[in-house]
Amino acid sequence: MTPHPLKAAAAIAVALLMSACASDYQFSSNLDPKAFNEYFKAGEVTLFEGENQPSGRYEILGLVDGEACQATPQDMPATLADARTDARRKAADKGANGLIIKNCTLITEAGGGCETRSLCVGQAIRQAAPAN
Repeated sequence: MTPHPLKAAAAIAVALLMSACASDYQFSSNLDPKAFNEYFKAGEVTLFEGENQPSGRYEILGLVDGEACQATPQDMPATLADARTDARRKAADKGANGLIIKNCTLITEAGGGCETRSLCVGQAIRQAAPAN
């Protein structure tokens, strides 16, 4: 049983197109490879807020603050989540693996170069590794 010539030609064309696309693929990103760890270091800091407080022993490394600013009316409004993330980055800079949020506020009145602004303050902490 021989394959139909049209089906064979279509299969060859698809295979050629797929191999042509796969061989010259380039990836472009706005992430700076040199600062890749900087982008994700906040994820290494556990956030404690409200009823969720650290258990076990920990050392207080100092206070940190985080801020988010909506610079123009066309920008996304400032959020508390962005301010917490900024505070987590600053806690990581101090060598912390935890952040106890003490207070966050959202300022919706324009001022200081921001249309809206969010601020968070907390304690950067280093928790002892859990014993196994």
